Amino acid sequence: MAATENLEDLPGVGPATAEKLEENGFDSYQGIAVASPGELSNTADVGESSAADIIQAAREAADIGGFESGAAVLERREQIGKLTWGVDEVDDLLGGGVETQSITEVYGEFGAGKSQVTHQLAVNVQLPSEHGGLEGSAIFVDSEDTFRPERIDQMVKGHDDEVLRDALVLHGVVEDEEDADPTDEALLDDLVEAMLDNIHVAKAFNSNHQILLAEKAKELASESQDDEFPVRLLCVDSLTAHFRAEYVGRGELAERQQKLNKHLHDLMRVGDLNNTAVVVTNQVASNPDSFFGDPTQPIGGNILGHTSTFRIYLRKSKGNKRIVKLVDAPNLPDGEGVMRVEEGGLMDE
Repeated sequence: MAATENLEDLPGVGPATAEKLEENGFDSYQGIAVASPGELSNTADVGESSAADIIQAAREAADIGGFESGAAVLERREQIGKLTWGVDEVDDLLGGGVETQSITEVYGEFGAGKSQVTHQLAVNVQLPSEHGGLEGSAIFVDSEDTFRPERIDQMVKGHDDEVLRDALVLHGVVEDEEDADPTDEALLDDLVEAMLDNIHVAKAFNSNHQILLAEKAKELASESQDDEFPVRLLCVDSLTAHFRAEYVGRGELAERQQKLNKHLHDLMRVGDLNNTAVVVTNQVASNPDSFFGDPTQPIGGNILGHTSTFRIYLRKSKGNKRIVKLVDAPNLPDGEGVMRVEEGGLMDE
């Protein structure tokens, strides 16, 4: 929180209320300004009308909520980062890589490579900017027990020598580039350890726990912004597994979609407030009514379809090849690319 942003300056916010707000991640005017009155009321234990007044005051103080010119929007979009996949064809497809301040959904059947993508991005986000990284850390919400530190080790060491040299310097493993020897196994092991320290992993045991972890991620991302490696990536692998297992049948569909909608908006807020890329993986189901084309459909319905800024469909091809299809994007044409899943990570065809 900026030194000038004292929550107690807002009308109706005393020391006790300010403490409750900060404990729950509402530690800035902007964070309060984009909250709903019901959400703030439950958090700070104040009435909804008082919460609405606090939010309105925060909006005025943060200068948020009004219209702005297209030129101002363009200037703000210039702050958006692009995170490389490490695959030229896919980066071209995405206009340079995965965008910060957006939700990118990656869906596909079992074994298509969804978890490979999240692991690779958790490594790449920590690379120097000249190599397509964001020089930041990652949060990994693991709902299917997919996170493997050994895979991170392989992917770090799978980068070429030039990338490894610069990464060794960036992460402080060596002070001088002349000492950055990418063939020195001891140095590479230290680099892997440094990168693993920058990946904050939490296992989600059910959908409610997953929703709670998204709120905790918001706090962690906010607190990290002045750190050497601020949070620049939030991965949820997979977004829908718990919701799909716990809410079975049409009778529970409405409740499932309502909770999923709130969860997605919590994730979106992490990205918007902290200039963070949000990447979620999604399971698929087969549509038996489809007579033509691919019957594979992502779970989550229209709520997920409308909330995701970018939708990417992964499907298996021959051997270790995967087809990466951009299904939906606001500013990019649909298209396909090919990548290989190797021991060293995601590679060009």
